[in-house]
Amino acid sequence: MRDARGWTGTHHVTYELDLVDSRILRTRISHPVDRSGYGPGIWKHILRDQLEVEEPVFWSCVQDGIKPARGTPEPPAQALPADLVHMLISRVGLDEAEVAGMSKGEAVARIQSYWTEGA
Repeated sequence: MRDARGWTGTHHVTYELDLVDSRILRTRISHPVDRSGYGPGIWKHILRDQLEVEEPVFWSCVQDGIKPARGTPEPPAQALPADLVHMLISRVGLDEAEVAGMSKGEAVARIQSYWTEGA
């Protein structure tokens, strides 16, 4: 099961996060035998070696839902959604180069025209 931040739990104590560069971050949640808390050394090890994140960034993710920068490219603000591009090419019959040259507004207007007028 994948949570909101992209982590996958393989069973009740191990979590994995697939990164864009094909690496997989893994961490195992377990409790000390004496049921005490984590010491500073193990905490730093988990953050540095398993999660590859600095503590302030970790807490920002936990408390505010702000994901750490993991090298995922941000799409341009006016990028066309993939499903819109697919419909314009496969259903409307437009050429790929023509779709690539459209603004978001032009693409939306063209698919709306197709739906309402059939052309």
